[in-house]
Amino acid sequence: MVKLNRKQCEALANVYRRELDSDRVGTHRTPKTLKGYRAFRRTVQQGFECVMVPWAGMWLGIETDGHTHS
Repeated sequence: MVKLNRKQCEALANVYRRELDSDRVGTHRTPKTLKGYRAFRRTVQQGFECVMVPWAGMWLGIETDGHTHS
């Protein structure tokens, strides 16, 4: 599993919560549970200077300062 700093962990949790707030919950991801978050967390991959996570049909980058971009 890719190592994240605190700000990246917080940003990743915010991305996960964004999906939970959408009306498409459960249609293309695991249910909104801790187990679902762990499965989501395992999809994180190391990028060049950030970590990358697949989300809503695209890749999001999360910088070391927590900034999230596509």
